[in-house]
Amino acid sequence: MKLAPLDELSRRLARLPFDETPPREGERAAAVAIILRAEPTATEVLLMRRVEHPEDRWSGHVSLPGGHADPQENDLARTAVREAYEEVGVDLERTARLLGRLPRVQAQARGRTAPLCVTPFVFVCREVVSPAPGAEASEVFWLPLARAASGELSGIHRVERRGISLELPCWRYEERVVWGLTHHVLSQLLRLGFGAEPGPAAPS
Repeated sequence: MKLAPLDELSRRLARLPFDETPPREGERAAAVAIILRAEPTATEVLLMRRVEHPEDRWSGHVSLPGGHADPQENDLARTAVREAYEEVGVDLERTARLLGRLPRVQAQARGRTAPLCVTPFVFVCREVVSPAPGAEASEVFWLPLARAASGELSGIHRVERRGISLELPCWRYEERVVWGLTHHVLSQLLRLGFGAEPGPAAPS
């Protein structure tokens, strides 16, 4: 199967419903950037591995660049642009165009619902970019989406949650494991790219 052309993907993103209600009391808004580059033979997405830190709920995880909205940011797309520059060194305003956004996702961490609503924004690079890890990333890399969509990279990631062993879907790519929120968000994008509706949230 082949991913939809990027212009068609933009139209499909525009047709998705979006919940405009503000976060609940005690809940924060966040955004992540799905940065795509269209190579001659494949479309790839830019991912990062988070620096290991005991106070980070997602310490050491593979993730999309993103983070909390600053108080002065009333447009979450601006949050995604800022975080992409800080975490992976990509200036999306200069080098990419915004295709649209996916429905926001309720974050989970360590088996519990986190007080965080995450909106994913989809960008496509208009020119060659040279990403580099910022202070919160230990590495950056490109994941080939067609290989993920084909099932070639699919696997099971086992985690312990309050004494219970869970088996969660993942992709394994060059000794990296993509799972949880990142796997869920990119799976939504892939299903949309193949013309299917995004499914329910997966546990993380």
